[in-house]
Amino acid sequence: MSENTSVKCPNCKEVFKVDDSVYTDIVKQVRDQEFANDLKNRLEVAEKDKASAIKLTASELENKYQRQLAEKDKTISDLQFKSKSELAEEVSKKEAQIQALQSKIENANIQKQLEVSSAINSVEKERDQLKNDLKLKDSEKEILEKSLNAQFKNKLEHKDEALKLKDEEIERLKDYKQKLSTKMIGETLEQHCEAEFNKLRATAFQNAYFEKDNDASGGTKGDFIYREVDSNGDEIISIMFEMKNENDQTATKKKNEDFFAKLDKDRVAKNCEYAVLVSLLETDNEFYNTGIVDVSYRHEKMFVIRPQFFIPIITLLRNAGMKSIEYKAELNLVRNQNLDITNFETKIEDFKNGFARNYDLASRQFGDAIKEIDKTMTHLQKTKDALLSSVNNLRLANNKAEDLTIKKLTHGNPTMKQKFDDLKN
Repeated sequence: MSENTSVKCPNCKEVFKVDDSVYTDIVKQVRDQEFANDLKNRLEVAEKDKASAIKLTASELENKYQRQLAEKDKTISDLQFKSKSELAEEVSKKEAQIQALQSKIENANIQKQLEVSSAINSVEKERDQLKNDLKLKDSEKEILEKSLNAQFKNKLEHKDEALKLKDEEIERLKDYKQKLSTKMIGETLEQHCEAEFNKLRATAFQNAYFEKDNDASGGTKGDFIYREVDSNGDEIISIMFEMKNENDQTATKKKNEDFFAKLDKDRVAKNCEYAVLVSLLETDNEFYNTGIVDVSYRHEKMFVIRPQFFIPIITLLRNAGMKSIEYKAELNLVRNQNLDITNFETKIEDFKNGFARNYDLASRQFGDAIKEIDKTMTHLQKTKDALLSSVNNLRLANNKAEDLTIKKLTHGNPTMKQKFDDLKN
């Protein structure tokens, strides 16, 4: 095609020229229009085919369902005809079962009513019993309260008197023990020992010397010196005494051993055979509370005693001295007669053993006496404490009785709580 082509319009018959590009567009438009028209025709044909197919399919399905429905109706008719008698029999059975069930239901209702009635009667009986129990508990509580109040009142009335008696007994025993193991009231320890000795001086110690040591030329002096000689002027025994006392209120507490060295020095200076410390120090020390304590392992021929052993230690040492003089006389006689010294040594050993036994026996007896007194005081103190504790327990019991309520009795027991709530309602 040339660059300019003459085209005649079929409608207006007008001739106009178009170039190649315009011609191409026109051809394209014509082609597009033809394609659209062709597509539209094809769609219309397809739509008609689809409608025909649907109509045909619906007709076939309707016929199919009609046939199936006719078959089902025939089957139902056959079944109805075939089982009419069986259904009548089944209905009769069902009616019989229904009658039986109705009868059972009626019986069950009657039984249920009986059980409910029985349960109600049981609950009413339990309620009445609970009422009676409650009244009984209230009566018991009232009786218990009256009894506890009476006992408490009685205990209170006798408490002060009993405590007073126990206190008096304790004080009496303390005073007795103090008189036995400590200084006498209103006296110093030295005065007490001197008084005890003077009570027996005229009868038991007629030839004895017992006086204050007033010689301090050596720098120190003891408290008392005891000396005794026989009819020949030979010394039987000599003892240097030191007395040490200390009140409970003393700030600085001394020990017995603090005075051993000074006592031994005084014994040697005054030419005494024995040294005895009469002491109230270390009252809680069981070693010194056992009786006559031999401390010769520290210093030669030294003893520590409590005041109650003042006279016994003099007696024991005095008897030992007298025996010693007898043995000395016998020794001289034995020597003069050229006898075997063995007999003398045996007697000396016998004396030592006898003295040790007597000393040990006396020590245990005095120690046992002190322990028994301590036990009695401890028992009385425990009795006093028990009385005080019983009063407190009675008070607590009374408080618990007063605090007893229905609310506390039913706490944690919902069944009982419900019962009491029902009674209130």
